[in-house]
Amino acid sequence: MAINPELQGKTYPATEPYSVGREKIREFARAVKATHSSHFDVDAARALGYADLVAPPTFAIIVAQRAEALMVEDPTSGIDFSRVVHADECFTHHRPIVAGDELVATLTVDTVRAMGGGALVTSRAEIETISGEKVATTLSSLLVRGEDQ
Repeated sequence: MAINPELQGKTYPATEPYSVGREKIREFARAVKATHSSHFDVDAARALGYADLVAPPTFAIIVAQRAEALMVEDPTSGIDFSRVVHADECFTHHRPIVAGDELVATLTVDTVRAMGGGALVTSRAEIETISGEKVATTLSSLLVRGEDQ
């Protein structure tokens, strides 16, 4: 099945809230080798003016990928995840993510561009608190290889 070109411009509903926990931040920080004390020690984070532990900048991917999954799992998208190569990811942070945040993400498909037998799908996830405060924007490009590739 080819990628549905009508996917371009589609916005998916906001994800269920994701609760940012201290242990999730610590686990993620260890996984990405982020060693700053504000990721592990509440007092160190508070000394810097934060309410709680601060997540490493790339922590936003956890919330963004929950939104991206809505697109990939959409039966009308034509995306076969076994053929996906993650091409690019970038983050714009509006404020740091901290333990205690309740975050949702809304995904919009910005472009669908045919490339050989496949397609490049670029999407944007707007991450906000449940009260609507902007936290981060992620841009992601997925290369979906064609069946003959």
